[in-house]
Amino acid sequence: MRPTPYLLRAVVSAAQRKNSVSFIGLGRMGSEMAYNLFSRTLVESNGAARFVVCDAREETSHAFVKNFSAQFPGAQVQVATTPAEALLASRTVVTMLPSSPHVRNVYVEEEGIVPALRSLSAEDARSTLCIDSTTLDVEVARNVAAAVQNTGAAMVDAPVSGGVSGAKAGTLSFLVGGPEQAYKLAHPYLLHMGKNIIYCGDSGAGLVAKICNNLILGVQQIVVGEAMLLGQKLGLDPKVLASVINSSTGACWSSAVNNPVPGSLPDKSPPCERDYEGGFATSLMLKDMGLATDLAESTGIPLPMGHAAEKIYADVVSEDPELANKDFSSVYRYLRVAAYPKSSLA
Repeated sequence: MRPTPYLLRAVVSAAQRKNSVSFIGLGRMGSEMAYNLFSRTLVESNGAARFVVCDAREETSHAFVKNFSAQFPGAQVQVATTPAEALLASRTVVTMLPSSPHVRNVYVEEEGIVPALRSLSAEDARSTLCIDSTTLDVEVARNVAAAVQNTGAAMVDAPVSGGVSGAKAGTLSFLVGGPEQAYKLAHPYLLHMGKNIIYCGDSGAGLVAKICNNLILGVQQIVVGEAMLLGQKLGLDPKVLASVINSSTGACWSSAVNNPVPGSLPDKSPPCERDYEGGFATSLMLKDMGLATDLAESTGIPLPMGHAAEKIYADVVSEDPELANKDFSSVYRYLRVAAYPKSSLA
């Protein structure tokens, strides 16, 4: 590995660990969340806080440090090469990861957070707070939380709503599950990244709330795409149709903020205006729909719309792989091509 001045020193003092925050997972959401968390903590601490970043791709961590340091000269931001190193460097650790396997790996596998916690003194472990904002399987989250809490550390699940735009603006909603005392510890950190912090109950409750919310969102985005296609096919200007929907009973975030038709929201810039780049990936929405249908199956709750939506997103990813990493509103493009392959619709 090429030497770099950003790499974390192997030994971190107790005082440094107390004043340090680590962030693991610098994807589309995580990088924006980490930026807000670090910049606002820096101001709050009058420049005394230290920060550590860790990502599966080390070059992503170094790019984040370079960008942050350019905007905040003198800020102490370093790179950890493993989750264990990030935990040993900071009393507070935030994780924002793609899915359940990544959470297991970061928390419980070798060089993960839980083994690192076990290496600490009882006092140092008890002073540690873990905040996981991943949307993942509820049982996996509860098992990971139990493993963390068994070391004496505190943990909350705090999945988010608001998308990449909300992460960048610092207006995310955090849906928090865990012991109430852990929620109170996490609250000030979450306020640096979001606007609405909602305590949902014990461990896993935040994830249940997030999965139910995304179930609605995933279904809505598809039907908005269908309505926009139907209206255009019958001669309506998409800008007019969007205006009608957004001021009527069909109003929803998927139309008013994330409308999938270019030009339909002249006062906004949804992902469709950038060829569906920079939003919530279709593959991640497919994952979330799967989490919802799995929960429904385990509890005996029928989800006819959820199952139908899950199949559509699966077909999008399978039949047009380019859309897997584009915003999930690109389901409109898939529907347009499927229904009107020779159409001149936008």
